[in-house]
Amino acid sequence: MVRQVRLAELELPAFGLPTVEPAIPAEIYLKRNKVAQNLWFWRRLNAVVVYGDREHSANLAYLTGYDPRFEEALLIFNLQPEASDAATTRTDMIPNRLPDRTPTLLVGNEGWAYASVSPIPLNKVLYQNFSLPGQPRNSSESLTTILRKAGISEDAKVGVVGWKSFTDEDVAGENSWLDVPAYIADTLRSIVGEKGDVVNVTDSLIDPVDGLKNINDVDQLAVFEFAATHTSQSLRNVLFGLKAGMAEYEAVQLMQLNGIPHSVHLMLSSGERTKLGLASPSSKVIKHGDPFTMAFGLFGALNARAGFVVNDAEELPDSIRDYVDKLVVPYFQAVVDWYELVGIGVTGGELYAAVHKHIGDPFFGVSLNPGHFIHLDEWAHSPVYQDSTVPLKSGMALQVDVIPATGTDYFTTNIEDGIALADEELRGAFAERYPEAWTRIQARRDYMQNVLGIHLKPEVLPFSNIPAYLPPYLLSPQRAMQIIDM
Repeated sequence: MVRQVRLAELELPAFGLPTVEPAIPAEIYLKRNKVAQNLWFWRRLNAVVVYGDREHSANLAYLTGYDPRFEEALLIFNLQPEASDAATTRTDMIPNRLPDRTPTLLVGNEGWAYASVSPIPLNKVLYQNFSLPGQPRNSSESLTTILRKAGISEDAKVGVVGWKSFTDEDVAGENSWLDVPAYIADTLRSIVGEKGDVVNVTDSLIDPVDGLKNINDVDQLAVFEFAATHTSQSLRNVLFGLKAGMAEYEAVQLMQLNGIPHSVHLMLSSGERTKLGLASPSSKVIKHGDPFTMAFGLFGALNARAGFVVNDAEELPDSIRDYVDKLVVPYFQAVVDWYELVGIGVTGGELYAAVHKHIGDPFFGVSLNPGHFIHLDEWAHSPVYQDSTVPLKSGMALQVDVIPATGTDYFTTNIEDGIALADEELRGAFAERYPEAWTRIQARRDYMQNVLGIHLKPEVLPFSNIPAYLPPYLLSPQRAMQIIDM
């Protein structure tokens, strides 16, 4: 059997938008906190602080549901034994001896009220130096005093969760690199003193092998599907409404944004501006023949597409009229292989090899990981790299994210969509708890398999309303890539 990629006239169904918004129950946050504290306890930590700010809120929000809007925030877990256990050595202690203490959350002036968004008990403390410059600073104790009261003590070993961990290639020995503001790191190190230690433990949440945040419960996956339905529908609106002569701002208006918090800056650019890659829209007028790219992300989802603002190859310059054959066909074949291979037990290295078999030539310029974890942050980490032995597991949420950067007039092509992996038990729970979302997922699977020709394993749940739909000529959005058996 020979399989052929071709450009075909296709109808993209309306998969619909959610009428029900999922939410994470308080008991899930409490469970996450308990599991994380047990892990940190067995790593012989006396306390853990979790840092967050507007750009790096995902790990804090994962544990509490609270995301800082203007300011910084710090969540503190005191893992010290209760006084009655003072004579018990750490190695003798068992998880149920871990103290059941309410975490302390430090917030600034404007975070004080909003912190109530968290559905779990938190010992809320005002620390006004987290507030914006020029705001009142007269109602807070010093950071040292607050941290000591929250459980940071002399000679303690304190773990810090920021948003990035570092490997042995980055730093020798135990990881002391912290990606938090110096004044927080300095204060922690001052309190614990020479006999104490302050170490980066962000890996406990994001590590590709055993990071807690990478295995999602059914409610979290439903939240991601809700977000992905909106991000993908917004891009779909642009794909089917884009016209030459529009300003980039007008193209964004087609997205019909609804106010859900963004995980990244909205990206949309045309013409020479596409060379910037991450550019936000401008007043530039989109011209016939322009290269065009867009990406839109909300907490838990991101979608992207790219192509040329033309109707067909005849409207491209003579030198790149083979755009589809030279770039898009091998690219789509690589994405098809990614989709058909991804599944529980598959390694990241196998996905990497499947993609690079088709577009590993330097012409394609694929330099970033062809796939990564997605969470409340757009890129949490990636198990997909050359020779990776990291196995994919049920509960993982992943991005199909394969981006050619040719650096030539051929520009690029792009499919970036989200999926989840779910074993039979998780699929059953999803279908029972979120039947509306489950109906969309099954309709997307059916479309990918029976129209696009992409054969998915049972555990692959597509979250996008433009699932693997790739129209290279953006003024002919009904013509998209397809693979057929010959």
